[in-house]
Amino acid sequence: MAKNKTIPNETSVSAFIEGVEDEQKKADCHTLIGLMKEITGEEPVMWGPSIIGFGSYHYKYDSGRKGDMLLTGFSPRKQNLTLYIMSGFNRYEKLMQKLGKYKTGKSCLYVKRISDIDMGVLTELIKDSFTHYNKKYNS
Repeated sequence: MAKNKTIPNETSVSAFIEGVEDEQKKADCHTLIGLMKEITGEEPVMWGPSIIGFGSYHYKYDSGRKGDMLLTGFSPRKQNLTLYIMSGFNRYEKLMQKLGKYKTGKSCLYVKRISDIDMGVLTELIKDSFTHYNKKYNS
């Protein structure tokens, strides 16, 4: 069975952020760190080489695969900021209508810049997803 590459490590979050070349993206990273620390009460931790995560949960699939994953987090990718909303977006139809300019994957929220989205809506989305997964896996 393949090992999970997305695991927490000791890499400095600050050093990683300082390596982000785009100044607007770097500023957005600092904003997201502050927001996610406030919502989760957790310190940021690097997961793999490029994801900043907050909190974690342990999962085990019916197939026997198991591991740990971040409860929420983000990554400053070249094209956009990728925010990890682990509960996905089906639960949040009304919130998503008010969020602003974005794209989604299964549990990834893609935004060009933080100014493209409503921060109040983003806060509610992160808070609900974090709480939902924390209760589901860590209670």
